[in-house]
Amino acid sequence: MRLIGMLDSPYVRRTALTLAALDIPFAHEPLSVFRQYNEFAAINPVVKAPTAVTDDGVVLLDSTLIIDYALKVLADGKTLGPIDPRLLALDIRLTGLGLAACEKAVQSVYERQLRPPEKQHQPWLDRVAGQLKAALAAIENDLAGADWLLGPSLSEAGITIAVAGTFISEMVPDLVALSDYPRLAALTAAAEATDLFQAWPYE
Repeated sequence: MRLIGMLDSPYVRRTALTLAALDIPFAHEPLSVFRQYNEFAAINPVVKAPTAVTDDGVVLLDSTLIIDYALKVLADGKTLGPIDPRLLALDIRLTGLGLAACEKAVQSVYERQLRPPEKQHQPWLDRVAGQLKAALAAIENDLAGADWLLGPSLSEAGITIAVAGTFISEMVPDLVALSDYPRLAALTAAAEATDLFQAWPYE
């Protein structure tokens, strides 16, 4: 399988980390949706990162759907995270919160860096920042006692939350101080110190 997209995207990075954690071989092609738009469009005209191309040539998009395909077709029965129903529900909830945090951080970056200042809508920026902080507060609360996230079987929530933590600290540190969420900051630092995360670093 081919994985298309830059590792500065939290969605591309969580996909790469998940595939690697599942021992699924793939070729990473770090194309930018901005600088290499035409080259990316030749693979996927929607130009959405991540894009994956199966060995049969089927083009897939959206990190969650690519991961779902990988688990169902390529993982040879291997899964990530807890199997206990209660813990699994919390893992799924934390994954969703991590994705929400990524989404709001990305929206903030796009609005502030790609839109001219005179066209930025402050009420919208304030709303997005509020949603980002709400997601992080919920993650911080739910992390209490959630010691399975980084192992021994790495969970999807652990990957997603750590990727979100790094992206936020790199891209919107003026909006959110990760130190205000000490459990999340500790989990992010611990994940980034692992061999897996070091093999697929934030660019």
